[in-house]
This record gives sequence, structure tokens and C-alpha cells, in this order.
Amino acid sequence: MFHSIKFLDPDEVARLMRWSETLQFEDGKATNPDNTQKNNLQVRRDASYQEVAQLFQQAMLRNEYFREYTFARNIAPPLMTKYDPGMEYGEHVDVPFVRSNPPLRSDISMTIFISDPGSYEGGELIIRAADKEIRIKEKAGWAILYPSTYYHRVAPVTSGTRVVAITFIESAIRDAAQREILVELQEFLHANAEKIGLDAQMRLEYVKSNLERMWLNH
Repeated sequence: MFHSIKFLDPDEVARLMRWSETLQFEDGKATNPDNTQKNNLQVRRDASYQEVAQLFQQAMLRNEYFREYTFARNIAPPLMTKYDPGMEYGEHVDVPFVRSNPPLRSDISMTIFISDPGSYEGGELIIRAADKEIRIKEKAGWAILYPSTYYHRVAPVTSGTRVVAITFIESAIRDAAQREILVELQEFLHANAEKIGLDAQMRLEYVKSNLERMWLNH
């Protein structure tokens, strides 16, 4: 249900950190003034942000695990956000419908960590799963994927600046449990293709392909 992936290379992280110093940021409530839980800064999506958006798009296109886990049908443009000392994002559930172009249903939420975790204190992404809390503070360039239906929050930043990007994905496989089964099958095939032989590999590919056909939302 929760998957961490290496998403950006060091050069891309360095470029994003430089951009975070020159791009224009505004109050995170600018696009959602009624959200009392939100206390952060978000980048203005003007013409100067196009190169940043292209970098994220290229990272998604080349990342095999991202494609195989999400079965992405539509992806909201990633949005860079900043948390300075005292900023946080209270517990919430992500909106079910994102008014992007094209509009999409949010099945999977994604946080892409950009600033080095040692450069700021606090700022953990905290996801509530049943009676447990999962605290996440990934290395720069890594990303966490999780169901958009889960309660989550960002702990207050006490020093430094937390820079991340967020996006939302509409999956062609809407059910999270079904996606997990397909991911497990794919990971098993990647790890064991040579051990199990061609015939067993073909049979598992048959099962996976036909489960995808059954579960795809048309």
C-alpha cells in the first residue's frame, strides 16, 4: 500500500533546489482558501515553472516502477511546496477530484522529497493506517506513493526548509488491493524469471495480463 521509489537523480535534485530559490512561491491557501489545515508555501504555476514540470514528467516516463505500480491513466502536474519553520499541514484526506487538465480522480498520492532530510528538523509526512502512524522522511530524490484515501499530515518544521513536490494519480486499476496483487506478480517475475523457467514465466504473465484486463476501468 505504501511504496518508496528512487525517483530523481542527484543532478535533478540539485537543479530543483536551485529553482526553489528563484521561483515565486505564494501562500498555500491561494488555491484553497477554506482549508484551515494548510500552512505552507506553493509555487506559482507561471511560465517559469514549465521547465520544472517537464523535469518531473521525464522522471515519471523513465521510471519503470512508477509505471508498473500506478497504472497511471492521468497525472496531475506536480506542485513544488515549501515549509519554513513553524509551517505544517494538519491531518486531512486528499480531495477525490482534481481539477487539472484533464480532470482526474485521485487514487494515488505522491510526495517527492527534494531537500536533504538533514537540512531541516521536523516536517515528517505522517500517514494514519488503522491504529498506527507511519512517519516518513525520505532521502532527497526519493518519493512515496500511497492511497489518496488515507488520513495524513505534515509535522511542523522546526528549523530549516522542507522542499517537496506533490502530485495525484488516477489509476486505470482503481482498487488499491488489485494494484497490490499486480505489483507483487510483476516483482516476482522480475526477481525470479530465470529461476522458474520460460514455461512458468509465460503462465504467470498470462495470469497477470488477464487480471489486468478484468480489473481495468474503461
